Amino acid sequence: MKKLNYILVFALMASHWAMAQKPVPAPPQSKPIAIKGGTAHIGNGQVMENALITFDKGKLTNVADGNTAKIDLSGYEVIDATGKQVYPGFILPNSQVGLEEVSAIRAMSDSREEGDMNPNVRSVISYNADSEYPPTFRFNGVLLAESTPVGGTISGSSSLMEMEGWNWEDAVHTPDIGIHLNWPSMVKRQFSFSTFSFTETPNKEYDKEVYDLEHFFKDAMAYGNQANKEVNLKLEAMQGLFDGTKRLFIHTNNPKEVITSIRTAQRNGVKHITLVSGEAALPVADFLKENQIPVILPSTHNLPDRVDEDVDMAYKLPYLLSQAGVMVSLSQDGSLHGGRNLAFFAGTAVAYGMGKEDALKTITSNTAKALGVDKRVGTLEVGKDATLFISEGDALDYRTNVLLHAFISGKHITLPGNQQELYERYSKKYGQK
Repeated sequence: MKKLNYILVFALMASHWAMAQKPVPAPPQSKPIAIKGGTAHIGNGQVMENALITFDKGKLTNVADGNTAKIDLSGYEVIDATGKQVYPGFILPNSQVGLEEVSAIRAMSDSREEGDMNPNVRSVISYNADSEYPPTFRFNGVLLAESTPVGGTISGSSSLMEMEGWNWEDAVHTPDIGIHLNWPSMVKRQFSFSTFSFTETPNKEYDKEVYDLEHFFKDAMAYGNQANKEVNLKLEAMQGLFDGTKRLFIHTNNPKEVITSIRTAQRNGVKHITLVSGEAALPVADFLKENQIPVILPSTHNLPDRVDEDVDMAYKLPYLLSQAGVMVSLSQDGSLHGGRNLAFFAGTAVAYGMGKEDALKTITSNTAKALGVDKRVGTLEVGKDATLFISEGDALDYRTNVLLHAFISGKHITLPGNQQELYERYSKKYGQK
């Protein structure tokens, strides 16, 4: 009976995949393009009315006031965006896109490796460019995503991927941007169905786990200082943390652990640190500001972590941290498909005190800085990648987030995917008389 159930499940999935048609990846930009008349949201807090934006060979060449700019547009493909809104492509950090398809099926999940210390694991070479998720992400403006491994104490290296491409070599934007560290927990949380609440017990192995972790960092530093050495892939992968070419992403959700983990990393020569946390960042906001540690928060569409917190804590947390001087960006947690709602997570932050342009920064320029890729993406500035889109209205509002055009590194991508095809099909079916 169990075998029959498996056969039926796979048959249904196969029929779905046969019906689903992914948009064909777009070719590289072949001629210069100009977008004129739209309201440009630069991504750094500035807004430019009646903007003139041009790009060629995948790079922005002009971002200027259309009223005063004198640019000869002969030879350009001109897009009239009058009355529309132009945004830099949204960036989704800390996602398993391309690594997981159906998490319940082991063969369709490649986001975690066996073992505890895996800094040499590279998510980029496991990225599945044929995943069903990228078309749904980019339809709402998410044009870049950090493909992130999970599991163990050191999960591996993440890479920034474009939501378009024939294979991982095509889709990779910036490989191996950083290593992800899951800091040992001081307490163990266990959910009790009898009380429908979490119980916490001290982690008796915490001190040993921290000691082993710090010892691993010291081994990596010593390895890097050796002239003649036998290659150790794990320790070799750590070297980017010490020379500044990689960031350390620390995952923890306890205020004491936040301080301990950051101080430990700094003490061991790590150059760039990004904290991936939630409400735990708020009590130590002054410490984060003083040490200039950016924070990647989970979705604002969440319930509070603890029973004594405000029910709307997740909604207002980005505003509270930004008011405290901490650079904040937003991510998605839970089911992978929720990543397409990234813009609306920022929109919720607007409803709970954050300025609209500041909220936009949490999914554009702030995220680019937190990932260390702000020299290429995150804002509409000359010299950066032409990764942007035109929306019918406010892209942070689900009612007006209607993309008309989108470009990834200058490539004019196809927006409608399988979901839109099905919507159109059945809209026509039930509209018939």
